[in-house]
Amino acid sequence: MAKKFDVRKHVLVPKHSLISEKEKKSLFEKQGFALENLPCILKSDPAIAELDVKEGDVIKIVRQSPTAGTTTFYRRVIND
Repeated sequence: MAKKFDVRKHVLVPKHSLISEKEKKSLFEKQGFALENLPCILKSDPAIAELDVKEGDVIKIVRQSPTAGTTTFYRRVIND
């Protein structure tokens, strides 16, 4: 039996979190774009498997970089 690997705990996988509807509305108002303008992430992506997401949700991805510091990215969830 193969041991299951949790990709979310790997050092190269940044933190993924689901933002609330209030945060999503604030993001779109502040940045001036719509949900359709965000890059996509599949609902089946292993990095968000435990987040209980649905199509149209927005995922916040925070990456640490030795040169750029902390950078934040957003992705919209789509079905497979």
